[in-house]
Amino acid sequence: MSSFELIGIGNPIMDLLAHVPESFLTSHVAGEKGGMVLVDHPDIESLVAKLGTDYAVTPGGSAANAVLGATKLGLHTTFLGKIGGDVTARDYRANFTAAGGDGSRFKHTAAPNGRCLSMVTPDGQRTMRTCLGAAMTLSPEEITVADFAGARHAHIEGYLMFNPALAEKVAATARAAGCTISLELSSFEVVNVARDWILAQLQQGVHVVFANEDEVRALFQKDASYDAYARKLAGYGGIACVKIGKDGAWVAKGSELHRIAPVKVDRVVDTTGAGDAWAGGFLYGHLRGYSLTGAGALGSALGAECVQHLGPAIPDLHWPRLRALAQSLK
Repeated sequence: MSSFELIGIGNPIMDLLAHVPESFLTSHVAGEKGGMVLVDHPDIESLVAKLGTDYAVTPGGSAANAVLGATKLGLHTTFLGKIGGDVTARDYRANFTAAGGDGSRFKHTAAPNGRCLSMVTPDGQRTMRTCLGAAMTLSPEEITVADFAGARHAHIEGYLMFNPALAEKVAATARAAGCTISLELSSFEVVNVARDWILAQLQQGVHVVFANEDEVRALFQKDASYDAYARKLAGYGGIACVKIGKDGAWVAKGSELHRIAPVKVDRVVDTTGAGDAWAGGFLYGHLRGYSLTGAGALGSALGAECVQHLGPAIPDLHWPRLRALAQSLK
């Protein structure tokens, strides 16, 4: 048996979360609402200064959020990414290991840890500005087969695709180590930049692909129904998960196509990390042998729980109920 059921590969980013009025975005933030744009250290410092002290801090990063969710459900996990030499980095690693994850595969540098400012408007929509910091210094040369030793499945976040050589090395090395692979497309900006690479990976074989409505539209560059997108994505040979927010998801594999019902919530506080939580629930179910509908239902439950709290982390008090739900879906 492999020592790790799941290894996440991505940017270990500390999230700074703030509720902002629409006017904050129009006054201080260039670019489209709802997207993610990379910024440098002075830019993020400037935005944080404008917020004052009115923000919360929580460990984030797309793949890390998904892996943490799967860890808290009971999966044996580890993480590959680069953290800094500051207190933010120490807090980040401590949080991952406290949740039950293995912290031995993190790479280290003296640079400041990566941070993402997530600005949440009253409609629950989040607009992100990310300074990758230490995470950006991870180079293809540092990735070896040893990093994946003992891991069964590798979950790769789309944000790595902003560094094509790194994304290529990670995917190739994970395959060489015998891992199955899942790909989280992460944002429509990522797909716009890395569309050719993503399609090439699908041709090589990706076991699970996670995409939301904007990402899958950007990938195929034409309007279609979400079930049609899911079938097209599954046509490459893997499992396709097309997440459609409050309307649930479509999951397809081969000739199978399933509508995954959403879990209704009374109030959406923040959508940050909801798609990652969905992926974490699905990966737990998938790697533990659940049906596509069982794994999808667990993804739906975690995504719905996530949107009821500020930030990507589901508070500890909710996990006993979610773990019980996971067992009931098997």
